[in-house]
Amino acid sequence: MEKLNDLLAEAKAARASDVHLAPNRPPYFRIDGQLQPASDTTLTDEHLQTVIDQLLKDNTKAQQELAANQQTDFSYSLSDNTRFRVNAYHRTGHFAVALRLILAELKTIEELNLPGGILEFAELRQGFLLVTGPAGEGKSTTLAALVNYINQTRSEHIITIEDPIEYLFTEAKSIIDQREIGRDAVSFPVAIRATLRQDPDVILIGELRDRESMQTALTLAETGHLVMASLHTNDAPQTIQRIIDIFPASQQSQIRSQLAASLSGVVTQRLIPTGKGGRLPAVGIMLATTAIRNAIREDKAHQIEGIIQTSQESGMQTLDKSIHDMISARLVTQESAQPYLSPEVNYPKK
Repeated sequence: MEKLNDLLAEAKAARASDVHLAPNRPPYFRIDGQLQPASDTTLTDEHLQTVIDQLLKDNTKAQQELAANQQTDFSYSLSDNTRFRVNAYHRTGHFAVALRLILAELKTIEELNLPGGILEFAELRQGFLLVTGPAGEGKSTTLAALVNYINQTRSEHIITIEDPIEYLFTEAKSIIDQREIGRDAVSFPVAIRATLRQDPDVILIGELRDRESMQTALTLAETGHLVMASLHTNDAPQTIQRIIDIFPASQQSQIRSQLAASLSGVVTQRLIPTGKGGRLPAVGIMLATTAIRNAIREDKAHQIEGIIQTSQESGMQTLDKSIHDMISARLVTQESAQPYLSPEVNYPKK
């Protein structure tokens, strides 16, 4: 366990976002989006078994889940309170572990190099904001920055529902109740439904994973709450379609109407390597204007990208436009940014 803690401390010092442990290979760090070996030591099954036994020794629920489902999610802290989101799982019949470093310091939208216009979503008193993108692209960090902005600027009751809890908030003007799935609630749907009886103003849902959670989140947004959540989708049109498609055909017309009425916006993120060490966020922003609401209601999600492209004066921008602007400003190189652009967007090499 001491060796594991030393390795995790090294990961923090190296500014790694993730640590990967599996037998028959050395530990790997992900730094600035790139995987690299962290040592010359090849791990064994015995190493992994010992690590998992130690990580889970006081976590009966995670032990049971790992035995039943061959995987489990939980959090782990070092003695200096550095926290990690952990997934222990089986691969080819052997244990493996992935650990995501959770930065203790809550950064502001400005410190994260995100567009200041995103703060307009945090000024809302009700609505539905989705922050989307693949895993590891900063969605949780952006949501935490928005929640902490609310916490610092007005008096609200904020409830977070996470699996596991990532950022720990210190109450300022707001009161904050953070609930972790498995420890404080049985499941996302149960926890989300329960918020209706907990007098919330703002609800943060770590991830929308199923139909019931989606339906309840929409209802909460419709009934006078500000709901913020993450979703693993690549852009605004795909986000809208994913939400609608998760429901049976008989319900989709109703869901389109609910979504059109309650949605405030979609923020899509990618972290682009700068080529000089570090990554900068590219951000797509969709605002729920009348044209967007009509496209959702009339089942014309395919028109949304075009509406965003022609609505820059209202604060919208496509992810591709954001990336192109970063290339033009020489914040990132064409080579490093090209993999993040849509296939049809190709800028000539200079």
